Amino acid sequence: MTSILILNGPNLNLLGTRQPDVYGRTTLSDIEAMCRAKAAAMSVALAFAQSNSEGAMVDMIHAAKGTHDGIILNAGAYTHTSIALMDAVSSVELPVVELHLSNIHAREEFRHTSYIARVAVGVICGFGAHGYELALEAMAAHLEASA
Repeated sequence: MTSILILNGPNLNLLGTRQPDVYGRTTLSDIEAMCRAKAAAMSVALAFAQSNSEGAMVDMIHAAKGTHDGIILNAGAYTHTSIALMDAVSSVELPVVELHLSNIHAREEFRHTSYIARVAVGVICGFGAHGYELALEAMAAHLEASA
């Protein structure tokens, strides 16, 4: 069975209350439930994690090799700053879909740069919580096409 890790970065544990005008009112728990239902309907195994720590995220990406077939990564602000996460993604040689709730290209200039996009198979942004379902579909399709 295909297995996908959904990894969420800093401040995403505050979804639902953090800047709801930007990120919406859906909580991370709501998103996890939505993803688990979608994955079950797709016959995909799913692991879901969140960390505010860059090092912990690197460790989770490393641990994904040999365990998961792909990673959906919402690295939050680390997207724009973390060479360490980019290197971790490159090191495990797993396909990664970069994901953002908001349209990072319509926001502040510093958010237009992504270190993750350089090593991702694709980027989904601007669709709010629904982006997670889109990312699951995109990753599953990518894995099937690559098999």
